[in-house]
Amino acid sequence: MPLSTQSQADNDQYILIASLDNARNLSNILKAISFREHAIFNATQNGLKVTVEDSKCLQANAFIQAEIFQEYIIKEDAVGFQVNLTVLLDCLTIFGGSTVPGVCTALRMCYSGYGYPLTLFLEEGGVVTVCRIKTQEPEEPIDFDFCSTNVTNKVILQSESLKEAFSELDMTSEVLQITMSPSHPYFRLSTFGNSGNAHYDYPKDSDMMELFQCTKIQTNRYKMSLLKPSTKALALSCKVSVRTDSRGFLSLQYLVRNDDGQICFVEYYCCPDEEVEEE
Repeated sequence: MPLSTQSQADNDQYILIASLDNARNLSNILKAISFREHAIFNATQNGLKVTVEDSKCLQANAFIQAEIFQEYIIKEDAVGFQVNLTVLLDCLTIFGGSTVPGVCTALRMCYSGYGYPLTLFLEEGGVVTVCRIKTQEPEEPIDFDFCSTNVTNKVILQSESLKEAFSELDMTSEVLQITMSPSHPYFRLSTFGNSGNAHYDYPKDSDMMELFQCTKIQTNRYKMSLLKPSTKALALSCKVSVRTDSRGFLSLQYLVRNDDGQICFVEYYCCPDEEVEEE
């Protein structure tokens, strides 16, 4: 691949270099969190974490482990910057995002540090395109303080079953109500839309339920407008972990397999709209 022939002198000017033989392995997972214009990139030795937020109520994180990249070089403990995600995705798919077998766009992503652009070298069929995207100083992401020790309820589902539920629930509803309970109804999704109330129940011994760990009855409502962006991640995923903590905050963690069968994660955090009193 021509991109790999760049000289050592070229490498020396960058503090972060990440290369992929297939740019779709980055663009697809970024599409799963692209509901706002800007994204915060945080690179460490472990890989890339890309964060998008909405009005301090919703946060999405895409994790791309260092092992996913064919080349991953970072010369500082942590490297952070903010970029226009819409522009980045346009650049990553500049060759049209071909799905033809054997035809891939190779990517080499380089960053020289504060004040410098994010430079993308994209190559397909011997043609190399260079894109330079302005970077900004990253804002500090919101800390939702969602830690596993405070998780009260957790289920892991096959994504297909959640896609089915979303297709049957009334999306005109302003909220999605989630009930998790050690006893019936176990795991219930409810909407309250133009066509009336709708419930979708999952028995805890359902084939679609991989894990069921509920310690107490919890019913919370979440704004549908905040949850809708997460359906992009749902569409790409094969499994989803649904967790709530003692405050009713929601974590949706999606397991996504890329074109090469490697696993990445996308996580959404959402704060509750209101707590529902148990009757």
